[in-house]
Formats: sequence, structure tokens, C-alpha cells
Amino acid sequence: MPIHDWSKVRAGIFHHFHQDWTIEIARTLNRGLLPPMYYAMAEQVAIGQIPDVLTLEQTTGPSVPRGEDGPGGLAVATTPPRARIVRQAESEEYAAKANRIVIHHNLGYVVAVLEILSPGNKDSRTALRAFVEKAAGFLRQGIHLLIIDLFPPTSRDPQGIHKAIWDEIHEEPFELPADESLTLVAYKATPVKTAYIEPVAVGDPLPDMPIFLTADIYVLIPLETTYMTTWSLCPQPMRELVDSAPR
Repeated sequence: MPIHDWSKVRAGIFHHFHQDWTIEIARTLNRGLLPPMYYAMAEQVAIGQIPDVLTLEQTTGPSVPRGEDGPGGLAVATTPPRARIVRQAESEEYAAKANRIVIHHNLGYVVAVLEILSPGNKDSRTALRAFVEKAAGFLRQGIHLLIIDLFPPTSRDPQGIHKAIWDEIHEEPFELPADESLTLVAYKATPVKTAYIEPVAVGDPLPDMPIFLTADIYVLIPLETTYMTTWSLCPQPMRELVDSAPR
């Protein structure tokens, strides 16, 4: 199913879709996509922040050997994530050596966060700054991140949300393709941060995107499947309104 142009409808309409899509992704992760020692929760407060979907690891139980594919997980060494653009920031390795305070979730360690941007995340400098600082904070704490931004760049993020976040990690030139202004990006929060970026456009199908559980293990989020399932459950008047929005 092609990505809809959510920028042409009221924010409240996307909010409804956003909420349901978040739940559908969390349910999909918990239906066996994640290895047994992990589970996903929606709208769970993590280290003072509120992400859309958390992937948590139990503090006890079986573990997946490093560098080996496990049940529901893929090893970076044997099956590296595919993305047209991959960036690394080596300078962060030194900053990561500084002392820091880590707060653990009382039900397990937070290992990954999935965020679906809403229009309100970018409609002011303050809102965008808060989102960027939250994302960069997760990465600096070693929490892997997957960002889904189905809204075009604004004057506050002219090259998209990845550029805004990456400038907090490692400033370097980056430009979105002129005909693909929406951004999907997965971050591996290792000492040398890595970003797996997939620019997309309205009308494109959504590619599967990795979300990392460790430096060596990730799972692919079926964004297209979960998007289609969520869309099929939206009220008919809402679907007609989104489909008829001018492009």
C-alpha cells in the first residue's frame, strides 16, 4: 500500500492512525518477531521520556550468542541490515567514555525505542528541539532507535529529521533526494553510532526497517504489513478523507 500524504489532513486524523499503528507494531513484535527474552510495550515511560514502542530485555533468561542468528533475531555479522545510505560517527566513541548515570526500567533494561513522528514534533523550534534532544539522549545512553517520519521537512529540519538528530551526534553534509523527502532511519547506539537511512516518498510502499536489540542482533519491523493492517481498520469516512486529500 502506498504511503498516504498525511500532511494534507488535520493532525488529529493522523493521531488516530498513529495510535493504532503503534499498537499494531507492538503486537506484531510480541507475536514472535522478537527473540524470547524481549518484549515490546506501547506508551511506556523510559528514562523520563515517552517513546511510541519500547523493546525491553528481561534481566534473566536465555540469551542469544553474539554474532549468531537467534529465534526472531538476525546477526549483523551474517545478515547485515540493508539500506541505501549508511553513516558512522567515530568521534562519539570518545564522548561515550565519559561517566554517565543510567536509569534502568523496573521491569527490565530498555534496549530500543521506536518513534513515529507527529506533525506536532516539528511545528515549532521548541518541539523539534525537544524531539531531537530526546532522540540523541537515547543514543548516548546506548538505547537503539528507529524513527519513522512520514511528514515532509520544514524550515526547521530542511533535510529531514535524520539530519537534525545526526548533527547532535556527528555533523556532516547530508541531503535527502529531491523526490524522496520522508525519512525512515534506524540507529545502532554502539560507541561508534551507525544510521541506516531509507528516504521514501508519498506513494511509495514502506520497506522493512531494522531495530537493533544489541550491537550484533536486530529484527526487521514489517512496516508495510502493519501499516496496511492499521489502515484497513480505520473508519471508512476517515479513509475517504485521507484518500481524497489534494496532492
